[in-house]
Amino acid sequence: MPQRPSLQISVRLSGDTTILDLTGEITLFNSPEFANSDAQLRDKRVPYLLLNMLGVPYVDSSGVASLVEGLRFLAISRRALRSTGLSKSARTVLELTHLLRIFEVHQTEAGSFGSTATSTV
Repeated sequence: MPQRPSLQISVRLSGDTTILDLTGEITLFNSPEFANSDAQLRDKRVPYLLLNMLGVPYVDSSGVASLVEGLRFLAISRRALRSTGLSKSARTVLELTHLLRIFEVHQTEAGSFGSTATSTV
């Protein structure tokens, strides 16, 4: 059996924003890990969640589904999900699925704080 690609998730705070630093691919093999971390943070009712995806080289369709589920739940509860550091591959997947129109994406982590405008730079 092939080795499962790992996804490291670390959590840190910056003001009222909870930041998930993601390292590794978000794929069928590890999207449950991402979804579980996301669900735990949703249960804590964090007002702002930032996905720092600088360390994510690839997102497959299962990873996209996990991202959409997190976005959907946070939108229903009127909380914000932002992301930064999209790799070219991850950006392409989000472009092809038209999700860059929905996700609030920022070029830098600092640029995501205090902004309500969507940036697809």
